[in-house]
Amino acid sequence: MKGIVHHAVYDTLADWETGHATAHLRNGRYMREPGGYEIVTVGPTTDPIVTMGGLRITPDLALEELSPADSALLILPGADLWDAGAELAPFARKAGEFLDAGVPVAAICGATAGLAREGLLDDRDHTSAVVQYLEAQAGYAGSKHYLDRDAVLGGDLVTAGPTEPVAFAREIFRRLDVYRPEVLDAWFRLFSRSDATAYEVLMAA
Repeated sequence: MKGIVHHAVYDTLADWETGHATAHLRNGRYMREPGGYEIVTVGPTTDPIVTMGGLRITPDLALEELSPADSALLILPGADLWDAGAELAPFARKAGEFLDAGVPVAAICGATAGLAREGLLDDRDHTSAVVQYLEAQAGYAGSKHYLDRDAVLGGDLVTAGPTEPVAFAREIFRRLDVYRPEVLDAWFRLFSRSDATAYEVLMAA
């Protein structure tokens, strides 16, 4: 294994947003070097959570146990709870610790709003569902860094809107530098557009 990718889990987690990233990071297929990443789930506590789709997940560790020094990446999925109050704010603060330590963070959908409220998007290129969604968040002052793209890699931060799980994974792979450029392009073409010509490139990898 190349290291540990930490995946935040909490009630109402949007099931569809991170599966492409975690599955391919774990299996290691098409990567420059053999071996994948261990995926470790992190909850508010180690009590089970229930996703938006009704799946029950028991976290591997509690958020208070998580250190950037032990991680290659922190993934923050969307969830209804991001827009329902401050319950998930500790995850956004932990993301700030990761970024301060130079460890990448990947946030999608509502998690981008959580980062916006922490001021973590104010000086980094980023995206979300729409810029107006972020402008509605108290503490956000990053409009000039907002990019209207499917997903954005801004230094150590990956962001995407809720309809872009494949592009989200693409930028995670780009930040971790796990695929050669032509393989990353082929992976995206296959999983986003069902481009059959991309399969040949992946098989050659």
